[in-house]
Amino acid sequence: MKWLNSLLVAGALQFLALAPVHAAGLEQIKSAGVFRVGTEGTYPPFTYHDESGKLVGFDVEIGEEVAKRLGVKAQFLEGRWDGLIAGLDADRYDAVINQVGITEERKKKYDFSDPYIASKAALIVRGDNDEIKGFADLKGKKAAQSLTSNFGKMAQANGAELVGTEGFDQSIQLVLNGRADATVNDSLSFLDFKKHKPDANVKIAATEADADYSGIIIRKNEPDLLAAINAALKDIKADGTYQKIADKYFGQDVSE
Repeated sequence: MKWLNSLLVAGALQFLALAPVHAAGLEQIKSAGVFRVGTEGTYPPFTYHDESGKLVGFDVEIGEEVAKRLGVKAQFLEGRWDGLIAGLDADRYDAVINQVGITEERKKKYDFSDPYIASKAALIVRGDNDEIKGFADLKGKKAAQSLTSNFGKMAQANGAELVGTEGFDQSIQLVLNGRADATVNDSLSFLDFKKHKPDANVKIAATEADADYSGIIIRKNEPDLLAAINAALKDIKADGTYQKIADKYFGQDVSE
């Protein structure tokens, strides 16, 4: 029987060697002195590189502030979006901060912090357009949209004729030059655009009542880490740090 027991022990050790070893949550992070954050680095204004090559952005600064309140430094590890969340499973990161939308499907496998940013569908028109005041007014109008996007489908559902574009910037240009009457797009993208081009002759005519929220995503079964992140986010809002970061990138509070 000894040979059988030895075989079982060897097999168990081999399995443990092959299985991914997950960090022990908050305690391990404090011990290591770093909060490992997965992010794209190619998604302005949330996470991108400035002209000097430095990683910057709204999400980057939120991550730095959370790490500071955990008593450690943020270590950003960049990766492609399609493999970013999976990096949590492989223990490449302690968390992902990259505008990850909070969805029921994702919540089955991962835990989310409290929401730290909200996005709404915005109906954008020229500044001198007083005819389009709500989504229903899109009927019979031209809307500049990415044809496969949810925003495009929303414009079409409200009776708009779609003018195909490759993204937000092109959609805005078509509205500005009068080739389209409007575009339905992300409110955060619009705020970022207006922050850089405050004199651009476009405005938000209406926004959807319901918002989509993003949170910091971590592995399940790390309750101490989740509680600490939520406490950090609460503190960031309470002491005015959140408002400063939001003003820097969007010109206003974007938490609701």
